[in-house]
Formats: sequence, structure tokens, C-alpha cells
Amino acid sequence: MLRPVSLLPALAAAVCLTGLALAGPADAADAPAKAVEATPLAVTIDSLTPSTIPKHGPIEVSGTVTNRDVETWTDVGIYAFVSEEPMTTTAELADAAATDQDAFLGGRILTEGTYHKVDELAPGESAAYSLSIPRSELNADEAGVYWFGVHALGTTDAGTDTFADGRARTFLPLVPRTQRTVQTALVIPIRRQITHAPDGTVGDVASWVDTLGEGGALRSLVDLGVAAGSRPITWLVDPAVPDTVRDLVAGNPARSLGATVDEGTGEDGDGGGDGASETPGSPEPSPSPSEDPGQDGEPSELTPELQQAADEGSAWLEALHGGLEGQQILTLPYGDVDVAAAAAYDPGTYRAARKRSAGDLQPWGLPTSPAASSPSGYIDADGLRLVEPGTTVLVTDRMFRAGAPAVAHTEGHTLAVSSWGAAAGGPGPTDRQAPLALRQRILSEAAVRLLTPAHKPLIVTLPANWSAASGSLAGFFEGLDVDWMELSSLSAATQRAGTDVPVDRLRYPDNQRRLELDAEVFTAAGDLVQAGETLQNLLTRNDQVADVVRDEAFTDTSYSSRLRPEIAQGSADQSRAWIETHLREVRIDAPKAVILSSGSGRFAASITNTLDQAVSVRVRAVADPPLEVAVPAETIEIGPDSRTTVLLNASSSAVGIRNVTLLLTDIDDVPLGSSDDLPIRSNRVSNVIWLIIGTGVALLFGAIVVRLVRRIRKAARP
Repeated sequence: MLRPVSLLPALAAAVCLTGLALAGPADAADAPAKAVEATPLAVTIDSLTPSTIPKHGPIEVSGTVTNRDVETWTDVGIYAFVSEEPMTTTAELADAAATDQDAFLGGRILTEGTYHKVDELAPGESAAYSLSIPRSELNADEAGVYWFGVHALGTTDAGTDTFADGRARTFLPLVPRTQRTVQTALVIPIRRQITHAPDGTVGDVASWVDTLGEGGALRSLVDLGVAAGSRPITWLVDPAVPDTVRDLVAGNPARSLGATVDEGTGEDGDGGGDGASETPGSPEPSPSPSEDPGQDGEPSELTPELQQAADEGSAWLEALHGGLEGQQILTLPYGDVDVAAAAAYDPGTYRAARKRSAGDLQPWGLPTSPAASSPSGYIDADGLRLVEPGTTVLVTDRMFRAGAPAVAHTEGHTLAVSSWGAAAGGPGPTDRQAPLALRQRILSEAAVRLLTPAHKPLIVTLPANWSAASGSLAGFFEGLDVDWMELSSLSAATQRAGTDVPVDRLRYPDNQRRLELDAEVFTAAGDLVQAGETLQNLLTRNDQVADVVRDEAFTDTSYSSRLRPEIAQGSADQSRAWIETHLREVRIDAPKAVILSSGSGRFAASITNTLDQAVSVRVRAVADPPLEVAVPAETIEIGPDSRTTVLLNASSSAVGIRNVTLLLTDIDDVPLGSSDDLPIRSNRVSNVIWLIIGTGVALLFGAIVVRLVRRIRKAARP
């Protein structure tokens, strides 16, 4: 008896296949995927051994079947199937991965002993299955990649039919014995969006707990790298990510204005040590935050969320360190700066971020090489020109209009071309990027390359948001240990002549250009950097806060900010406002008015520091001419929560009232935001008046002298 609900997908599949046949290969590739109703039974393939079709011996496959229907299913049979014809090109694999889940791909294997039966499955219930398929049951003799999967068929009150009630599919390569190998480089990215609160603390701690925890993206990627063991892989690391995790391990402290330089010594406040350099903002992992003394000397208490983030982060850093050792490490510009947007609006930001990532990866001192790559694999011509020679540029094969090479040379750069298809994973309806699906797609892409005369290397860059369920990585690398595929580092895979490609042959889609960060984001980040430098210039004993702020600004110009640029711009603006608020805690107060009784005179202004740190400032005076105000030339140092008085000299060559503005600046004469105005009245007498007064005095004394002479003469007469 046929159930109508099962017949509809079959009819839809027939119509779809007919349409694709009429459309032709080119149109089919661009056709939108057809929405297919979920089957009542969900099937997974959790283990597949061996990972390729063997010359002899069975194929062992296991997984689960789950009833997601509201009815109870009985007499559920799990059957394997294999396609009759192999796929031999990457284009065929790409088309196959997009094939509708209800398309007919191959006949089921019904031989006794090759299938599994489940008597009953209640709604929501799952059952494990295990199949062993003899090699003789696989009608596969030609080299290439075959469809392989399992179907679940069961019975309900409505009856049964021959249409699959649940499906799971994957790819299974067949490669005859050969002496040739395909070099395969697996690139594991460590990059993620990083946000900060206005006070510099790491934002969205809950999402960090998720990504660092079991099954999270960052945890899964590190677990995969660790699972490689001694096999060569390549890491693509944004150094800002482990630095941020170290901040979480330290309890997510706010931006510090405290002393980093010992008073009178000019050395770092940590007391020296063994002389090893340490990058600002990347301290050694600290003890558990709950054991760190707080300001009152007692152990600081963390919220449950921060404690969990610290615990997960500590374990993640330890695992990352173990996975990085002995492997090739490529470092992105610090904060994963949007290279294409930086080339258009602020090349200096890219250069500064590139310099920040240079050298060994701290605090472990692991050697690194510079790299440039976007999460999508696209980079435009201007971005290529901005990247320094010798930098590894990792792109996607979708940038090439046809026949993408594994290694390309353009604009003086060597491009490592990653396979987008291999990273996309296997076919549905199950998780396309589950570890087993991804492994089988990588093997299949390598297998079809081996069938071509050039058998070019295969480069696979995993998505930065890739994740795997706990325990699902078992057998991943063991399945890649085949004679005809050689795992290697990216540098080893690209040691070949390569292909010269004109830059106009490279594709940079319009949607990528529309996604680029705009100029306002870079302006906001630049203003934040300037505010951080002013803050450091203000603080007498802090020589690191500018670097910390600069690191935060780099993360605002990240590729990860493309989807929500307003958040990145707002974050930079709010952090700058926080800094400016602290800058204004040092203020200058002028007297209400000053009167000069002569041409010059002195007056006092007070400077108040309400910060709990010592500061160094200068005073600038802006006066209406011809009034001039002389300020102290030396830097003025003020202790924490203190006030001081400075004397200023004013002079004027004219009588009248002139206005003066007193500005407080840092040691580089950058205004801090505090100012005060005062009027100065000059009562200076002019030279003409002094001449008249002098003449009058002279006449007076002259008259006195004449009178005295006359009296003396008169007294001397007989």
C-alpha cells in the first residue's frame, strides 16, 4: 500500500530531475535548491570504515535512526546503497553535493545479513544500527567517487511502501593502487568576532563560553588540530583571539590605568625577570582568577559566567598550545583587519596591525609567518597590492573564472588557492560539515585530482564557525591515512611553479564589495587609537594603555564586523568616550579676572587631578593680541587626587580687556578636554602721558630752583 505522503516527494523529484536535464549542466548548477519536506525518520552515518572502497574486505557503517514523527514506527529496516557510476571531476562533486535528498542515486543492497532491523521506534526515540557490506556487494570497479549511504524504511498504521522514510548519504572514493600521491594541506583558522565594552572588558562573555566549551567552534577547531597528532597541518591564527581568551582567564579585567613603570627606574613594573620580551596586552596566563588577590588583598570573586569562561578559556589555551607546537603557524593582521576595506580607507591600520602580529606568537614564543586571508576567501586587487611581499595570501578557488590552479602568481604575490567545495562538506540531508561528511569530501576531492594528469595539490581551509559534536572526531585523521593522499603543511603544498594569473582574471563579486567596512568605522577606530595615546601621555607611570587601546581598535575593523558595522563603530565611539571622560578628570581652573597695574604681571591657575594615578600635563594659553601669556615650559606632574598651582606671566602693550583661554594638554601638547577662560585688564599708561608728566615735573622743579636762587641773591644784598 502506498502512502500519499511518500508519493509526493517522489513525483517532485521526478519533475525536478526532468527540469535539470532540460536545463543542462550550466543552468543546473545555478538552480536554487528545492525545498524538500523532512522525512519522518532521521538517519545519521557516524562511522564509516574504511574511508575508501577497499580491494578486499567489507565496508562497516554505523549510526543512528531517530523517529521524529508523531506516530510509532515498526519493522524499521536500514539498508545500504551505492551508485552505479562514479564521479570523476570536482564539478560533478559540487553538483552532487547540491542534489535533492530524495533523488534516486543507486539501488539498495538487500542481501541477507547486509541490513539492520529495528522492531519499534516510538516518537522521539532513537536506535543504533550497524551494517557490514561485503566488497562483492559493491558494484564499483571504475576509479572515481561513488555515492554511498543508507535508507530507512518502516511501517505505520497507514502501511508501508518502497520509498525511503529516512536517508543519509556521503561520498566513497575508489582509487586503484598507484605510486602517485596528492599533497593535501588542511588549514585550521582561529578567528572570531571580538567586541569590547566601553571600559575595555571583553563583551558578550556568554558567547565565549559557548565557543570555548564542548562542541563550540573554537573548541572544535582546536580539538581537530590536536587530533592530527604528528600529522602536518597549518594554523591560521588571529593573535587577538588567544589574547582575548587570556583576558577571560584573568577574570575579564577592565582597561587599566595603573602603573606599569616603576617610579624612578623607567622599567616595567613586573620587576624585570629573565629579559624575555612580552607583548603588551598578552600577559602570561595567570593563576585561577578566584586565587588572584583583589584590590583589598582578598581573593576576587567572579560571577558564575566569568568563572566558567575562565575555566573553559584556560583549558582551551592549553590545548591550543599543544596543537600549535611543531606545526606551521600563519598569523593574520592583529584583529583580523578587513584588508580590502583598509586598502580603500586606511592602509595605515593594516600596516600597524600587520606589525603587531609580527614575530613569535606570545606568550609561547612559537615561530610564525605572516598571512592574509578573508573568511570568504576573497581579496580584491587593491588589497593584494597592500599586502607585503612574502606574505602568504590564502584565497578561494571561486576567485578564478575557470580552471583554478592550486598555486597562482599575480601582482607580485603567490596565492594559495583553497578548495571551496572541499570545505563545504558532503551532501545533505544530514549535517554537511559533520566530521565524517567533511572527511569523505576531502578524500573525494583528492581522489578526482589524482585522476587528472597534473594531480595538483588540494588545499582545504575550514570555515571559522565549523563545529563538531563531542566524540565525533574519532577516526577523522585515521580515515585520511591512505596511500595516495599525503598530508602536508601549506608551505610544502605550495612549493611548485604555480600559474601566472592576470589580476583582471580574478573575481571579486559585488556582494563582497558591498560587505566591506566603510570609512566611518576606520575613522572611529583611528579616533580611539588617538585617545588611547593621549591617555598614556597623561599617565605618568603607564606605558602600555595605548597599546591595549590600539589592540581593541584593531578588532573593530575586523572582517567579522562586516555584517554589523554599526556595532563596531559604536564600540569604538563608546570606548573613546570612556577615555575622554577620564581625561577630563584632570582639569584647570583660572581666576575669575586679572588686572595688570603695569604692562605685565603674574597670576596663578590651579590644576586638579581626581584620578587615582599620577599624571603629567602641560598648559597652553591662547590670548587675544596684543596680550601675551607665558606658560611654564616644563611638564607639570601631579600626584593622585592632588591639586597644584602654576604661575603664568601676562604682558600687554595696550590698555583694555583681553580674553585668555587656558588649555590643559598632555606631554605632546594634545588637548585633554579641560579649559578655562578669564579676562585680563591692562591699565598700562602710554608714553605720551609719561612725557607730559615728565615735562610737568621738570617745570615744577625748575621753578623751585629759580625761586631758591632768587632768595639767595636777595639775602646776599647789603
